[in-house]
Amino acid sequence: MTDREQLQRNGYVLLRRAIPTEWLDDLRAAFDAGVKPSNQWSVPRGMDWRHAQLDLDPKVQAACRLPALLAAAGELIGERFFLSQVEGREPLAGGGHQRLHRDLSAQRPGDMVNALAFLDDYGPENGATRIVPGSHRPEPGEPPFDFNDESRSVSLSGTAGDILVFDVDLVHAGSLNAFGARRRSLLISYFSESLYASHLETTSLRGVRMDTSERFDPADSAPGGPVA
Repeated sequence: MTDREQLQRNGYVLLRRAIPTEWLDDLRAAFDAGVKPSNQWSVPRGMDWRHAQLDLDPKVQAACRLPALLAAAGELIGERFFLSQVEGREPLAGGGHQRLHRDLSAQRPGDMVNALAFLDDYGPENGATRIVPGSHRPEPGEPPFDFNDESRSVSLSGTAGDILVFDVDLVHAGSLNAFGARRRSLLISYFSESLYASHLETTSLRGVRMDTSERFDPADSAPGGPVA
């Protein structure tokens, strides 16, 4: 099975050490400088998370355009797409736990892709993301997913510089940051070009300040493969 087939079947890929190591200090500094309390966002954010507005930072913009990341996003979306949003998120000590959920596509399955670019090492002890491989495309007649059932979920772990790229219909969730170790990440969203008008209607609510007019074409192949 090719990497592209694995990506489509599983609905995600974990790109190991995709961010150049020498970029990480600058990205962490951009995150910390951009942290804003919940009441300073247009729409209040979760109180057990740290949120950073950093979409104008040049290094953050460069990270969103890493070739391997764009290739994986393009493979999942399958048509021209654009960078819709990037912000910083970090679960606070004793916070970050989420129920399994889907973010949900807009007009057709696969028209939106999210990516989590990890700026710190991550694992079950500091709020790592949980995913359910293959859950983005239920089989015909399959019963609705039970979001309270954790039996198929996989908790990811890895090092700073990894990037998780996933279809927004993939079942996933954040986990409890039990020990309080830092787990900063960039949450990046890519949308199909057909969603641009609706995207523009909500940019202020989402705190988007960057120019989102650039377009990307799906790459011929998606590098990497899903984690086992």
